[in-house]
Amino acid sequence: MEAMLRFGVSAAILLLMMAWERLRPTRPLSGPRHRRWPINLGLAALNVGVLRASLGAAAWLAAHWAAGQQLGLFNNLLMPAELTVPLSLLLLDLAIYAQHVAAHRWRWLWRLHQVHHSDLDFDTTTAVRFHPLEILLSMLYKVLWVVALGAPPVAVMVFEIILNACALFNHGNVSLPPAFEKTLRRLLVTPDMHRIHHSARPSETDSNYGFSLSCWDRLFKTYCRQAQQPQTEMTIGLNGFRDAQTLGLVQLLLMPFRPLRKR
Repeated sequence: MEAMLRFGVSAAILLLMMAWERLRPTRPLSGPRHRRWPINLGLAALNVGVLRASLGAAAWLAAHWAAGQQLGLFNNLLMPAELTVPLSLLLLDLAIYAQHVAAHRWRWLWRLHQVHHSDLDFDTTTAVRFHPLEILLSMLYKVLWVVALGAPPVAVMVFEIILNACALFNHGNVSLPPAFEKTLRRLLVTPDMHRIHHSARPSETDSNYGFSLSCWDRLFKTYCRQAQQPQTEMTIGLNGFRDAQTLGLVQLLLMPFRPLRKR
Protein backbone atom coordinates (compact mmCIF):
# COMPACT_ATOMS: atom_id res chain seq x y z
CA MET A 1 0.00 0.00 0.00
CA GLU A 2 2.78 2.41 0.94
CA ALA A 3 4.65 1.77 -2.32
CA MET A 4 1.49 2.17 -4.40
CA LEU A 5 0.69 5.48 -2.74
CA ARG A 6 4.19 6.83 -3.36
CA PHE A 7 4.12 5.67 -6.97
CA GLY A 8 0.68 7.13 -7.60
CA VAL A 9 1.58 10.57 -6.21
CA SER A 10 4.91 10.62 -8.06
CA ALA A 11 3.30 9.62 -11.37
CA ALA A 12 0.64 12.32 -11.01
CA ILE A 13 3.21 15.03 -10.27
CA LEU A 14 5.45 13.85 -13.12
CA LEU A 15 2.57 14.18 -15.60
CA LEU A 16 1.61 17.57 -14.18
CA MET A 17 5.18 18.85 -14.50
CA MET A 18 5.47 17.52 -18.06
CA ALA A 19 2.31 19.42 -19.00
CA TRP A 20 3.57 22.60 -17.31
CA GLU A 21 6.87 22.35 -19.19
CA ARG A 22 5.01 21.98 -22.47
CA LEU A 23 2.90 25.08 -21.83
CA ARG A 24 5.44 27.39 -20.17
CA PRO A 25 9.06 26.19 -20.56
CA THR A 26 11.83 28.33 -19.12
CA ARG A 27 14.56 27.22 -21.51
CA PRO A 28 14.60 25.75 -25.00
CA LEU A 29 15.88 22.17 -24.89
CA SER A 30 19.15 21.46 -26.69
CA GLY A 31 17.88 18.10 -27.94
CA PRO A 32 14.52 16.48 -28.70
CA ARG A 33 12.54 14.96 -25.86
CA HIS A 34 12.06 11.66 -27.70
CA ARG A 35 15.80 10.99 -27.34
CA ARG A 36 16.23 11.93 -23.67
CA TRP A 37 12.97 10.85 -22.11
CA PRO A 38 13.25 7.12 -22.97
CA ILE A 39 16.70 7.15 -21.34
CA ASN A 40 15.66 9.00 -18.17
CA LEU A 41 12.35 7.19 -17.81
CA GLY A 42 14.04 3.91 -18.69
CA LEU A 43 16.42 4.39 -15.77
CA ALA A 44 13.45 5.20 -13.54
CA ALA A 45 11.64 2.01 -14.59
CA LEU A 46 14.80 -0.03 -14.06
CA ASN A 47 15.28 1.47 -10.60
CA VAL A 48 11.69 0.69 -9.63
CA GLY A 49 12.21 -2.90 -10.75
CA VAL A 50 15.51 -3.22 -8.88
CA LEU A 51 13.96 -1.88 -5.68
CA ARG A 52 10.90 -4.10 -5.95
CA ALA A 53 13.17 -7.12 -6.41
CA SER A 54 15.47 -6.22 -3.52
CA LEU A 55 14.93 -3.57 -0.85
CA GLY A 56 11.44 -2.42 -1.83
CA ALA A 57 9.82 -0.29 0.90
CA ALA A 58 12.78 -0.94 3.18
CA ALA A 59 12.70 2.44 4.94
CA TRP A 60 9.02 2.12 5.83
CA LEU A 61 9.45 -1.49 6.97
CA ALA A 62 12.52 -0.48 8.99
CA ALA A 63 10.44 2.15 10.80
CA HIS A 64 7.88 -0.52 11.80
CA TRP A 65 10.66 -2.88 12.91
CA ALA A 66 12.42 -0.18 14.95
CA ALA A 67 9.14 0.73 16.66
CA GLY A 68 8.53 -2.90 17.56
CA GLN A 69 12.05 -3.28 18.95
CA GLN A 70 12.00 0.13 20.66
CA LEU A 71 15.10 1.19 18.75
CA GLY A 72 16.11 4.70 17.86
CA LEU A 73 15.91 8.14 19.42
CA PHE A 74 12.21 8.88 19.16
CA ASN A 75 11.16 5.38 20.23
CA ASN A 76 12.88 5.99 23.56
CA LEU A 77 11.68 9.51 24.24
CA LEU A 78 8.31 10.39 25.69
CA MET A 79 7.30 12.71 22.88
CA PRO A 80 3.92 13.07 21.18
CA ALA A 81 3.52 12.32 17.48
CA GLU A 82 2.89 16.03 16.94
CA LEU A 83 6.62 16.50 17.63
CA THR A 84 8.23 13.27 16.45
CA VAL A 85 6.71 13.40 12.96
CA PRO A 86 7.87 16.95 12.03
CA LEU A 87 11.25 16.40 13.71
CA SER A 88 11.70 13.17 11.74
CA LEU A 89 10.84 14.97 8.50
CA LEU A 90 13.34 17.72 9.31
CA LEU A 91 16.20 15.39 10.27
CA LEU A 92 15.63 13.03 7.34
CA ASP A 93 15.77 15.99 4.96
CA LEU A 94 19.06 17.05 6.57
CA ALA A 95 20.35 13.49 6.08
CA ILE A 96 19.52 13.63 2.36
CA TYR A 97 21.32 16.98 2.09
CA ALA A 98 24.42 15.42 3.70
CA GLN A 99 24.22 12.44 1.35
CA HIS A 100 24.08 14.77 -1.65
CA VAL A 101 27.14 16.69 -0.48
CA ALA A 102 29.02 13.41 0.01
CA ALA A 103 28.02 12.28 -3.50
CA HIS A 104 29.88 15.28 -4.91
CA ARG A 105 32.93 15.20 -2.63
CA TRP A 106 33.70 11.46 -2.42
CA ARG A 107 35.06 10.16 -5.71
CA TRP A 108 33.59 6.67 -5.42
CA LEU A 109 30.13 8.15 -4.82
CA TRP A 110 30.59 10.71 -7.58
CA ARG A 111 31.16 7.85 -10.03
CA LEU A 112 27.52 6.94 -9.49
CA HIS A 113 26.10 10.44 -9.08
CA GLN A 114 27.63 11.76 -12.31
CA VAL A 115 24.96 9.77 -14.17
CA HIS A 116 22.39 12.21 -12.80
CA HIS A 117 24.45 15.29 -13.75
CA SER A 118 25.38 14.09 -17.22
CA ASP A 119 21.97 15.07 -18.60
CA LEU A 120 22.53 17.78 -21.24
CA ASP A 121 19.13 19.30 -20.52
CA PHE A 122 17.21 20.01 -17.35
CA ASP A 123 13.59 19.01 -16.97
CA THR A 124 11.41 17.01 -14.63
CA THR A 125 12.65 13.68 -16.07
CA THR A 126 16.16 14.60 -14.89
CA ALA A 127 14.83 14.03 -11.37
CA VAL A 128 14.57 10.27 -12.02
CA ARG A 129 17.89 9.89 -13.88
CA PHE A 130 19.93 7.91 -11.34
CA HIS A 131 22.13 4.85 -11.51
CA PRO A 132 20.52 1.78 -9.86
CA LEU A 133 23.48 1.33 -7.51
CA GLU A 134 23.06 4.89 -6.24
CA ILE A 135 19.36 4.22 -5.63
CA LEU A 136 20.19 1.08 -3.64
CA LEU A 137 22.87 2.84 -1.58
CA SER A 138 20.48 5.73 -0.94
CA MET A 139 17.83 3.34 0.35
CA LEU A 140 20.31 1.62 2.69
CA TYR A 141 21.43 5.04 3.93
CA LYS A 142 17.82 6.04 4.64
CA VAL A 143 17.19 2.77 6.48
CA LEU A 144 20.12 3.49 8.81
CA TRP A 145 18.79 6.96 9.56
CA VAL A 146 15.22 5.74 10.05
CA VAL A 147 16.37 3.15 12.61
CA ALA A 148 18.77 5.56 14.35
CA LEU A 149 16.05 8.19 14.69
CA GLY A 150 13.26 5.75 15.44
CA ALA A 151 11.23 7.70 12.92
CA PRO A 152 7.49 6.87 12.96
CA PRO A 153 6.31 4.89 9.90
CA VAL A 154 3.88 7.64 8.93
CA ALA A 155 6.74 10.17 8.94
CA VAL A 156 8.82 7.91 6.67
CA MET A 157 5.94 7.52 4.21
CA VAL A 158 5.26 11.28 4.18
CA PHE A 159 8.96 12.02 3.79
CA GLU A 160 9.33 9.74 0.77
CA ILE A 161 6.31 11.40 -0.88
CA ILE A 162 7.61 14.91 -0.17
CA LEU A 163 11.12 14.05 -1.36
CA ASN A 164 9.90 12.62 -4.67
CA ALA A 165 7.43 15.46 -5.22
CA CYS A 166 10.00 18.18 -4.50
CA ALA A 167 12.58 16.54 -6.77
CA LEU A 168 10.14 16.40 -9.68
CA PHE A 169 9.17 20.02 -9.05
CA ASN A 170 12.61 21.55 -8.61
CA HIS A 171 13.99 19.78 -11.68
CA GLY A 172 11.20 21.24 -13.78
CA ASN A 173 11.93 23.33 -16.87
CA VAL A 174 9.55 25.92 -15.48
CA SER A 175 9.81 29.27 -13.78
CA LEU A 176 7.74 31.11 -11.23
CA PRO A 177 6.92 34.83 -10.98
CA PRO A 178 10.11 36.46 -9.56
CA ALA A 179 8.51 37.82 -6.39
CA PHE A 180 6.81 34.49 -5.61
CA GLU A 181 9.98 32.52 -6.44
CA LYS A 182 12.00 34.68 -4.06
CA THR A 183 9.49 34.11 -1.27
CA LEU A 184 9.12 30.37 -1.90
CA ARG A 185 12.90 29.90 -2.05
CA ARG A 186 13.15 30.93 1.59
CA LEU A 187 11.49 27.63 2.45
CA LEU A 188 11.70 25.23 -0.50
CA VAL A 189 14.20 24.52 -3.27
CA THR A 190 12.79 26.05 -6.46
CA PRO A 191 13.60 25.14 -10.08
CA ASP A 192 15.66 28.32 -10.50
CA MET A 193 17.68 27.44 -7.40
CA HIS A 194 18.29 23.81 -8.32
CA ARG A 195 18.97 24.54 -11.99
CA ILE A 196 22.17 26.29 -10.83
CA HIS A 197 23.25 22.97 -9.30
CA HIS A 198 23.09 21.43 -12.79
CA SER A 199 25.26 24.12 -14.36
CA ALA A 200 28.38 22.89 -16.14
CA ARG A 201 30.49 25.30 -14.05
CA PRO A 202 32.03 23.15 -11.24
CA SER A 203 31.68 25.93 -8.66
CA GLU A 204 27.95 26.07 -9.37
CA THR A 205 27.54 22.30 -9.61
CA ASP A 206 29.00 22.10 -6.11
CA SER A 207 26.31 24.32 -4.59
CA ASN A 208 22.57 24.22 -3.83
CA TYR A 209 22.50 20.60 -2.66
CA GLY A 210 19.07 20.73 -1.05
CA PHE A 211 16.22 18.66 -2.47
CA SER A 212 13.30 19.88 -0.35
CA LEU A 213 14.17 22.52 2.24
CA SER A 214 16.44 25.36 1.13
CA CYS A 215 17.67 26.23 4.64
CA TRP A 216 20.49 23.66 4.71
CA ASP A 217 22.44 25.33 1.90
CA ARG A 218 22.30 28.68 3.69
CA LEU A 219 23.18 27.12 7.04
CA PHE A 220 26.19 25.18 5.72
CA LYS A 221 27.39 27.88 3.28
CA THR A 222 26.71 25.95 0.08
CA TYR A 223 24.08 28.36 -1.23
CA CYS A 224 24.47 30.05 -4.61
CA ARG A 225 21.81 32.70 -5.16
CA GLN A 226 22.47 33.38 -8.82
CA ALA A 227 24.48 31.73 -11.59
CA GLN A 228 27.09 33.63 -13.57
CA GLN A 229 24.96 33.27 -16.69
CA PRO A 230 21.21 33.86 -17.02
CA GLN A 231 19.04 30.81 -16.34
CA THR A 232 18.04 30.63 -20.01
CA GLU A 233 21.65 30.64 -21.23
CA MET A 234 23.70 28.59 -18.75
CA THR A 235 25.23 25.35 -19.99
CA ILE A 236 23.69 22.30 -18.35
CA GLY A 237 25.50 19.03 -17.66
CA LEU A 238 29.14 18.04 -17.22
CA ASN A 239 32.04 19.35 -19.26
CA GLY A 240 33.39 15.81 -19.67
CA PHE A 241 30.17 14.55 -21.26
CA ARG A 242 28.98 16.80 -24.08
CA ASP A 243 28.17 14.21 -26.75
CA ALA A 244 24.58 13.00 -26.52
CA GLN A 245 25.47 9.95 -28.63
CA THR A 246 27.63 8.62 -25.77
CA LEU A 247 24.90 9.06 -23.13
CA GLY A 248 22.58 6.21 -23.99
CA LEU A 249 21.05 3.92 -21.38
CA VAL A 250 23.75 1.25 -21.59
CA GLN A 251 26.54 3.86 -21.50
CA LEU A 252 25.02 5.42 -18.36
CA LEU A 253 24.85 2.05 -16.62
CA LEU A 254 28.54 1.48 -17.42
CA MET A 255 29.63 5.05 -16.62
CA PRO A 256 30.62 4.43 -12.95
CA PHE A 257 33.02 1.66 -13.98
CA ARG A 258 34.92 3.72 -16.53
CA PRO A 259 37.74 6.23 -15.86
CA LEU A 260 36.53 9.46 -14.36
CA ARG A 261 36.50 12.43 -16.67
CA LYS A 262 37.57 15.91 -15.68
CA ARG A 263 34.62 18.03 -14.61
